[in-house]
Amino acid sequence: MSYKFFVLEKDNNIYRLIINAPKSLNSLSTELLNDFEKIIDEISKENVKVLIITGIEKSFVAGADIAEMKEMNYQQALDYAKLGHRVFSKIEQAPFITIAAINGYALGGGLELALACDIRIASKRAKLGQPEVSLGIIPGFGATQRLSRLIGVSLAKYVIFSGDTLKAEEAEKMGIVVKVTEPEELIDEAKKIALNIISKSFNAVIIAKKAIEQGIEMPKYEALKTEEILFASCFTHNDQKNGMSAFIERKKPNFE
Repeated sequence: MSYKFFVLEKDNNIYRLIINAPKSLNSLSTELLNDFEKIIDEISKENVKVLIITGIEKSFVAGADIAEMKEMNYQQALDYAKLGHRVFSKIEQAPFITIAAINGYALGGGLELALACDIRIASKRAKLGQPEVSLGIIPGFGATQRLSRLIGVSLAKYVIFSGDTLKAEEAEKMGIVVKVTEPEELIDEAKKIALNIISKSFNAVIIAKKAIEQGIEMPKYEALKTEEILFASCFTHNDQKNGMSAFIERKKPNFE
Protein backbone atom coordinates (compact mmCIF):
# COMPACT_ATOMS: atom_id res chain seq x y z
CA MET A 1 0.00 0.00 0.00
CA SER A 2 1.25 3.50 -0.84
CA TYR A 3 1.00 6.44 1.53
CA LYS A 4 0.92 10.17 0.90
CA PHE A 5 3.27 11.19 3.71
CA PHE A 6 5.20 8.01 4.46
CA VAL A 7 7.52 5.44 2.97
CA LEU A 8 7.34 2.02 4.61
CA GLU A 9 10.23 -0.41 4.12
CA LYS A 10 10.08 -4.01 5.33
CA ASP A 11 13.04 -6.26 6.07
CA ASN A 12 11.63 -9.43 7.62
CA ASN A 13 10.59 -8.48 11.17
CA ILE A 14 12.24 -5.03 11.09
CA TYR A 15 10.24 -2.22 9.47
CA ARG A 16 11.41 1.30 8.71
CA LEU A 17 8.84 4.10 8.49
CA ILE A 18 10.13 7.27 6.84
CA ILE A 19 8.09 10.44 7.34
CA ASN A 20 8.07 12.03 3.90
CA ALA A 21 6.63 15.54 3.86
CA PRO A 22 9.78 17.59 3.16
CA LYS A 23 8.00 20.79 2.10
CA SER A 24 6.70 21.22 5.65
CA LEU A 25 9.78 19.65 7.30
CA ASN A 26 7.51 16.71 8.17
CA SER A 27 5.18 18.83 10.31
CA LEU A 28 2.32 16.98 11.95
CA SER A 29 -0.79 18.18 10.17
CA THR A 30 -4.17 16.59 10.89
CA GLU A 31 -3.96 14.80 7.55
CA LEU A 32 -0.51 13.41 8.29
CA LEU A 33 -1.54 12.28 11.79
CA ASN A 34 -4.58 10.48 10.38
CA ASP A 35 -2.35 8.62 7.91
CA PHE A 36 0.09 7.87 10.73
CA GLU A 37 -2.69 6.26 12.76
CA LYS A 38 -3.78 4.09 9.83
CA ILE A 39 -0.24 2.84 9.28
CA ILE A 40 0.26 1.95 12.94
CA ASP A 41 -3.10 0.14 12.97
CA GLU A 42 -2.16 -1.79 9.81
CA ILE A 43 1.31 -2.89 10.81
CA SER A 44 0.14 -3.84 14.30
CA LYS A 45 -1.62 -6.75 12.56
CA GLU A 46 1.60 -7.88 10.87
CA ASN A 47 4.58 -9.82 12.18
CA VAL A 48 6.71 -6.75 12.89
CA LYS A 49 9.05 -6.90 15.87
CA VAL A 50 10.85 -3.55 15.58
CA LEU A 51 9.69 -0.36 13.86
CA ILE A 52 12.32 2.28 13.14
CA ILE A 53 10.79 5.73 12.66
CA THR A 54 12.81 8.43 10.94
CA GLY A 55 12.35 11.46 8.70
CA ILE A 56 13.22 12.50 5.18
CA GLU A 57 16.05 14.93 4.42
CA LYS A 58 17.02 17.32 7.26
CA SER A 59 14.02 16.86 9.52
CA PHE A 60 12.68 14.14 11.78
CA VAL A 61 9.55 16.14 12.55
CA ALA A 62 9.88 19.92 12.84
CA GLY A 63 6.76 20.15 14.99
CA ALA A 64 3.01 20.39 14.76
CA ASP A 65 1.51 22.30 11.83
CA ILE A 66 1.58 25.92 13.01
CA ALA A 67 -0.19 27.20 9.90
CA GLU A 68 -3.06 24.84 10.66
CA MET A 69 -3.11 25.67 14.37
CA LYS A 70 -3.00 29.45 13.98
CA GLU A 71 -6.75 29.97 13.55
CA MET A 72 -7.97 27.11 15.75
CA ASN A 73 -10.55 27.75 18.44
CA TYR A 74 -10.73 25.90 21.75
CA GLN A 75 -12.68 22.91 20.43
CA GLN A 76 -10.53 22.52 17.33
CA ALA A 77 -7.38 22.68 19.43
CA LEU A 78 -8.81 20.08 21.81
CA ASP A 79 -9.66 17.75 18.92
CA TYR A 80 -6.17 18.24 17.48
CA ALA A 81 -4.53 17.39 20.81
CA LYS A 82 -6.74 14.33 21.22
CA LEU A 83 -5.73 13.10 17.76
CA GLY A 84 -2.03 13.53 18.54
CA HIS A 85 -2.45 11.80 21.89
CA ARG A 86 -4.33 8.91 20.31
CA VAL A 87 -1.72 8.32 17.62
CA PHE A 88 1.24 8.61 19.98
CA SER A 89 -0.42 6.36 22.56
CA LYS A 90 -0.84 3.71 19.86
CA ILE A 91 2.87 4.01 19.10
CA GLU A 92 3.75 3.81 22.79
CA GLN A 93 1.52 0.78 23.36
CA ALA A 94 2.30 -0.98 20.07
CA PRO A 95 2.86 -4.76 20.15
CA PHE A 96 6.39 -4.22 18.84
CA ILE A 97 9.44 -2.16 19.79
CA THR A 98 9.78 1.34 18.35
CA ILE A 99 13.06 3.14 17.73
CA ALA A 100 13.10 6.84 16.89
CA ALA A 101 16.10 7.49 14.63
CA ILE A 102 16.24 11.27 14.93
CA ASN A 103 17.97 12.46 11.79
CA GLY A 104 17.34 16.22 12.07
CA TYR A 105 14.88 18.65 13.64
CA ALA A 106 12.77 17.07 16.38
CA LEU A 107 10.94 20.07 17.76
CA GLY A 108 7.59 20.34 19.51
CA GLY A 109 5.44 17.51 18.22
CA GLY A 110 8.54 15.95 16.71
CA LEU A 111 10.19 15.46 20.07
CA GLU A 112 6.84 14.31 21.45
CA LEU A 113 6.72 11.64 18.74
CA ALA A 114 10.21 10.51 19.70
CA LEU A 115 9.20 10.42 23.38
CA ALA A 116 6.37 8.02 22.50
CA CYS A 117 8.93 5.57 21.09
CA ASP A 118 10.65 2.95 23.21
CA ILE A 119 14.20 3.94 22.26
CA ARG A 120 15.66 7.18 20.86
CA ILE A 121 18.95 7.62 19.03
CA ALA A 122 20.07 10.78 17.24
CA SER A 123 22.36 12.01 14.52
CA LYS A 124 24.94 14.61 15.52
CA ARG A 125 22.99 16.98 13.26
CA ALA A 126 19.78 16.54 15.25
CA LYS A 127 18.19 19.48 17.07
CA LEU A 128 15.65 18.73 19.78
CA GLY A 129 13.34 20.87 21.89
CA GLN A 130 9.90 21.92 23.05
CA PRO A 131 9.54 25.51 21.79
CA GLU A 132 5.77 25.79 22.34
CA VAL A 133 5.94 28.53 25.00
CA SER A 134 7.52 30.76 22.35
CA LEU A 135 4.25 30.42 20.42
CA GLY A 136 1.97 31.12 23.37
CA ILE A 137 0.98 27.49 23.95
CA ILE A 138 2.24 24.42 25.80
CA PRO A 139 3.16 20.99 24.43
CA GLY A 140 -0.06 19.27 23.44
CA PHE A 141 1.01 15.80 22.31
CA GLY A 142 2.37 14.42 25.57
CA ALA A 143 5.67 16.12 26.43
CA THR A 144 4.56 17.54 29.78
CA GLN A 145 3.99 13.98 30.98
CA ARG A 146 6.39 11.76 29.01
CA LEU A 147 9.41 14.07 29.28
CA SER A 148 9.04 14.52 33.05
CA ARG A 149 8.77 10.76 33.50
CA LEU A 150 11.83 10.21 31.32
CA ILE A 151 14.31 12.79 32.65
CA GLY A 152 12.68 14.02 35.84
CA VAL A 153 10.49 17.00 36.65
CA SER A 154 13.27 19.57 37.06
CA LEU A 155 14.95 18.95 33.70
CA ALA A 156 11.61 18.64 31.94
CA LYS A 157 10.57 22.02 33.30
CA TYR A 158 13.82 23.52 32.05
CA VAL A 159 13.36 22.12 28.54
CA ILE A 160 9.70 23.16 28.32
CA PHE A 161 9.89 26.52 30.14
CA SER A 162 12.96 27.72 28.26
CA GLY A 163 11.85 26.53 24.85
CA ASP A 164 15.56 26.13 24.04
CA THR A 165 16.81 23.98 21.20
CA LEU A 166 19.15 21.23 22.36
CA LYS A 167 22.02 19.72 20.45
CA ALA A 168 22.04 15.95 20.18
CA GLU A 169 24.88 15.66 22.69
CA GLU A 170 22.96 17.78 25.23
CA ALA A 171 19.90 15.58 24.79
CA GLU A 172 22.06 12.51 25.35
CA LYS A 173 23.44 13.93 28.62
CA MET A 174 19.90 14.58 29.82
CA GLY A 175 18.84 11.04 28.97
CA ILE A 176 16.42 12.01 26.20
CA VAL A 177 18.37 9.96 23.67
CA VAL A 178 20.50 6.91 24.45
CA LYS A 179 23.07 7.27 21.68
CA VAL A 180 24.40 9.88 19.22
CA THR A 181 25.89 8.81 15.90
CA GLU A 182 27.44 10.27 12.80
CA PRO A 183 24.64 11.21 10.36
CA GLU A 184 25.53 8.50 7.86
CA GLU A 185 25.59 5.84 10.59
CA LEU A 186 22.19 6.60 12.16
CA ILE A 187 20.03 4.03 10.37
CA ASP A 188 22.70 1.33 10.54
CA GLU A 189 22.90 1.89 14.29
CA ALA A 190 19.11 1.68 14.59
CA LYS A 191 19.15 -1.60 12.65
CA LYS A 192 21.96 -2.90 14.86
CA ILE A 193 19.87 -2.18 17.96
CA ALA A 194 16.84 -3.79 16.31
CA LEU A 195 18.77 -6.95 15.41
CA ASN A 196 20.08 -7.23 18.95
CA ILE A 197 16.54 -6.95 20.35
CA ILE A 198 15.06 -9.57 18.04
CA SER A 199 17.89 -12.00 18.83
CA LYS A 200 16.37 -12.26 22.31
CA SER A 201 13.04 -13.76 23.34
CA PHE A 202 10.52 -11.42 21.75
CA ASN A 203 7.87 -12.68 24.16
CA ALA A 204 10.07 -11.61 27.08
CA VAL A 205 10.88 -8.25 25.44
CA ILE A 206 7.20 -7.39 24.97
CA ILE A 207 6.33 -8.50 28.52
CA ALA A 208 9.17 -6.31 29.82
CA LYS A 209 7.78 -3.41 27.80
CA LYS A 210 4.36 -4.02 29.34
CA ALA A 211 5.83 -4.14 32.86
CA ILE A 212 7.62 -0.82 32.35
CA GLU A 213 4.70 0.98 30.69
CA GLN A 214 2.13 -0.23 33.21
CA GLY A 215 4.36 0.11 36.23
CA ILE A 216 5.38 3.72 35.61
CA GLU A 217 1.75 4.73 36.13
CA MET A 218 1.38 2.87 39.44
CA PRO A 219 2.58 3.33 43.02
CA LYS A 220 5.86 1.43 43.44
CA TYR A 221 4.60 -1.52 45.46
CA GLU A 222 1.60 -2.02 43.19
CA ALA A 223 3.98 -1.94 40.23
CA LEU A 224 6.20 -4.54 41.88
CA LYS A 225 3.18 -6.82 42.26
CA THR A 226 2.50 -6.36 38.55
CA GLU A 227 6.10 -7.32 37.81
CA GLU A 228 5.71 -10.50 39.86
CA ILE A 229 2.69 -11.56 37.80
CA LEU A 230 4.29 -10.71 34.46
CA PHE A 231 7.52 -12.45 35.49
CA ALA A 232 5.58 -15.61 36.32
CA SER A 233 3.70 -15.39 33.02
CA CYS A 234 7.00 -15.89 31.18
CA PHE A 235 7.05 -19.45 32.58
CA THR A 236 3.94 -20.31 30.55
CA HIS A 237 5.81 -19.70 27.27
CA ASN A 238 8.19 -22.04 25.44
CA ASP A 239 10.87 -19.32 25.25
CA GLN A 240 11.54 -19.68 28.97
CA LYS A 241 12.19 -23.42 28.67
CA ASN A 242 14.25 -22.97 25.51
CA GLY A 243 16.29 -20.07 26.89
CA MET A 244 17.13 -21.69 30.21
CA SER A 245 17.87 -25.10 28.68
CA ALA A 246 20.18 -23.47 26.15
CA PHE A 247 21.96 -21.57 28.92
CA ILE A 248 22.58 -24.73 30.95
CA GLU A 249 23.67 -26.68 27.87
CA ARG A 250 25.77 -23.74 26.63
CA LYS A 251 23.90 -23.62 23.34
CA LYS A 252 22.32 -20.82 21.36
CA PRO A 253 18.62 -20.55 22.28
CA ASN A 254 16.00 -21.25 19.63
CA PHE A 255 13.30 -18.75 20.52
CA GLU A 256 9.88 -18.77 18.90
